[in-house]
Amino acid sequence: MKSRRDFIKQASALITGGVVAPNLLSSCVVTHTHTHTHTHIYANDPASQVGAVKSSKYVGLQLYSLRDMVNDEGIEKVLQAVAKMGYTNLETASYNNGKFYGKEPGELKKMAEDLGMRLTSSHLSRNLSNNRDEDMAWWNKATEAHSEAGMKYMVVPSGPFEGEGATADNVKRYCDYYNQVALITAGASMMFGYHNHAFEFEGKIDGKPIYDYMLANTSPRHVGFQLDVYWIKKGGYDPVDYMKKYADRIKLLHIKDVKAIGVHNFVDFKAIFNQAYANGIKDWFVEVEEYDGTPQEDVKKSAEYLINAAFTK
Repeated sequence: MKSRRDFIKQASALITGGVVAPNLLSSCVVTHTHTHTHTHIYANDPASQVGAVKSSKYVGLQLYSLRDMVNDEGIEKVLQAVAKMGYTNLETASYNNGKFYGKEPGELKKMAEDLGMRLTSSHLSRNLSNNRDEDMAWWNKATEAHSEAGMKYMVVPSGPFEGEGATADNVKRYCDYYNQVALITAGASMMFGYHNHAFEFEGKIDGKPIYDYMLANTSPRHVGFQLDVYWIKKGGYDPVDYMKKYADRIKLLHIKDVKAIGVHNFVDFKAIFNQAYANGIKDWFVEVEEYDGTPQEDVKKSAEYLINAAFTK
């Protein structure tokens, strides 16, 4: 099975110029907050009638974790399944030409809300083309769609910063681009963000990780970062250290481990969640890219672990 990183690389050629296959990637001034006192299981919620896990915890999922199920059975079946597992907060991974998983924004929003969940974040991407006006028009349309869907965050899942792309000039060019896009999303009360892999920490500019260079060259008011706690550790750095150092920039998290959460313990999730709550981070999303069992089994196992963990709220 293809890794997310390989998947993004393969898709990048299609993204440039705005051509994105429907199910490929879709991986501010105004700040929203949640109150976490509700149970997330509503009286008219279909999931509550079919053995849904009832929890007051705000457990998020990046839907890329069930990408094969999305392709085989469709997004509606996937939403029904993850609602039963106890997930309440969703990050999408399939934006294309104004739609998510082939659905109109309002339609997908209603499907999620009818199951006691909400669409909070989205992964989407468009690499720089030779026409900046077309690039901005693409982002304007995407922002309208994401606003309709009720999103809080629009996150780029990866940038072209490996190999020949790991230069100060190239990274700075993209930082300027991200600053411009972030002004568009901020106008719709959404935060623009960037999601890391290991290469932003393995690659260096002036002796420091590319990630640090991006933090220094993007707008603190408009560009946030989604820290993938697994990939930063694979890149040789401690996620908690970065969360402490950049508490004002790291706005949301990918909760990821080797496979299912709570099994391999490569990542210290207790320390990460303690720091996340200290920082006031509200939104985080499980992402399972590789599996011990079936994707559904490992995604469910991850939810059960986090729902039952003493360190999550």
